[in-house]
Amino acid sequence: MVNGKMIKVSPGNQLRGRIVLPASKSISNRALLINALSGNAVPPENLSDSDDTQVMLKGIADSGELSVDIGAAGTAMRFLTAYLSVTPSEHVITGTERMKHRPIGILVDALRTLGASIAYEGEEGFPPLRIVGHDNLEGGGLEVPGDVSSQYISALLMIAPTLRKGLRLTLTGQIASRPYIDMTIAMMSDFGAKVEWISDNIIDVQPGTYRQRSYHIESDWSAASYWYEMVALSPDPGAEIELVGLHRESLQGDSKVWQLFNELGVTSDYYEEPDGTEIVRLRKTGNITCYFNHDFTHQPDLAQTFAVTCAMLDVPYRLSGLRSLRIKETDRIAALVKELGKIVRVEGKDSELLWEGFYNIDDIDLLPYEDFVFDTYDDHRMAMALAPVCLRTGGQIQINNPEVVSKSYPSFWNDLQEAGFKIKEG
Repeated sequence: MVNGKMIKVSPGNQLRGRIVLPASKSISNRALLINALSGNAVPPENLSDSDDTQVMLKGIADSGELSVDIGAAGTAMRFLTAYLSVTPSEHVITGTERMKHRPIGILVDALRTLGASIAYEGEEGFPPLRIVGHDNLEGGGLEVPGDVSSQYISALLMIAPTLRKGLRLTLTGQIASRPYIDMTIAMMSDFGAKVEWISDNIIDVQPGTYRQRSYHIESDWSAASYWYEMVALSPDPGAEIELVGLHRESLQGDSKVWQLFNELGVTSDYYEEPDGTEIVRLRKTGNITCYFNHDFTHQPDLAQTFAVTCAMLDVPYRLSGLRSLRIKETDRIAALVKELGKIVRVEGKDSELLWEGFYNIDDIDLLPYEDFVFDTYDDHRMAMALAPVCLRTGGQIQINNPEVVSKSYPSFWNDLQEAGFKIKEG
């Protein structure tokens, strides 16, 4: 675990490794909430060791406490707000200063419509929240915008079986991050809930109970994306990384990363070891597109990976569908414009990132260039997406506040060292 205020990262002579990825925090956090609603005291297997999941685990375990502090964990704030609304007791849920400026009004309004008792302790529309939980909320019909955070929608769906009338949820407008909603529905069904899409924008959940069962969490495809980036950027023609525990038929929308990286010169081979362990082997192909264009509406957590990778591969791009990035751990569009702006002239629009192929340094071919210092904005994905830049520069780069990776991938820096990178703490 890195404890310094900054680290310097430099590449090794080759890129090789067998990486045991962290478990998916998206699946872990959903499994924890559904498991708790089933009344099962035995937690799911292979839970993520990320900060987000540990906060979620503590929030559920400490739900008898008046104050629940979720820190910077946005998923935990949304999911626990719904969970505590159907858990008899009174709680105040709060978080970091950044969390107190992340909007939650749409979810609160929706829960109030279903009968929840929630009051704002500070600014209207933002945490902290005072929640008086009840185990007999009315439920019924509800309409919410489909282009808001999918975590709002998942939070409402997961508590729906506990509502007296269940829930018929109508999503208006464009539906963002639909794979995450589908993940929630699939997991609810795994635990015995009666839930289904009854049209393109309406989800029906029948009242009932979740059944108790064992549940194993698969590895995280979002974490895998940084290893795809490393293989793509490595000057080592024989670069090869094996990733352990990814499901080819995955619930995770970010599993699309293997298809997208075909355009950026990385191929994926799947195989199973005799004991059933699933392995994905990443290798270089050299076949790289001359322009990358993708709508990340359904994979917003991959946007930073591709913004950096394409710029470092000299591939102009248009990344669209990024509206939700404005309200993440930081404004990720603004953060990318500033940090990538130390190298390239990237343009950030309301929901897009564009790069036309122009650099802000005199000649990219004069690299190595050892003066790049990157800030991370309390955002784990900024740190992990920027670290592989050293493969393109050939020299060390500096990452400030590197400990932020603990939010989703605590062993990231150790895994880089195992794969040949040099890490120096400062």
